[in-house]
Amino acid sequence: MSVRLDARILLVDDDDRLRGRLAVALEDRGYRVFQANCVTAAMAVVPDAPTHAVLDLKMPGGSGLTLIEPLLVALPELRIVVLTGYGSIATTVDAIRLGAVNYLSKPADADMVLAAFVRGDDAPLAEAPEYDPPSLARTEWEHIQRVLDDCGGNITKAAQKLGLHRRTLQRKLQIWPPNR
Repeated sequence: MSVRLDARILLVDDDDRLRGRLAVALEDRGYRVFQANCVTAAMAVVPDAPTHAVLDLKMPGGSGLTLIEPLLVALPELRIVVLTGYGSIATTVDAIRLGAVNYLSKPADADMVLAAFVRGDDAPLAEAPEYDPPSLARTEWEHIQRVLDDCGGNITKAAQKLGLHRRTLQRKLQIWPPNR
């Protein structure tokens, strides 16, 4: 089973590059895509009646979790996948309890998102495309970048949040990101 080609997919993520790349990839596969960068913009898309939604967990102005219930009230048949770089068991349970059909950790590509909707239909996991997970070095690099971004580029504050010495963080930032 797969996501029907007449599906209308709402992408809600404050990361313009990620949202844009995912939108293009889904449009290339024949889907109609609506984009929003915050909770308010996502609710403005409701009249277009999306059939599927991909919600970022952590956004300025509200969490993707707070968006699940109002979207499902407005569109009861909506299939929701929560996508986040800050995954935890607690938020996964909350997302599913609120009505999401699946939960993905970033980075995720279009095939992984579509497979998450299918897995939400109780399809066997064997149908999902093969996924080559990022290396530990790449995951560490991306986590450091997210924390640094959350700290407004303040290396001292980011180092404190990461539990690193400021100089250690500076050395890690001088290294180019791993390819995979």
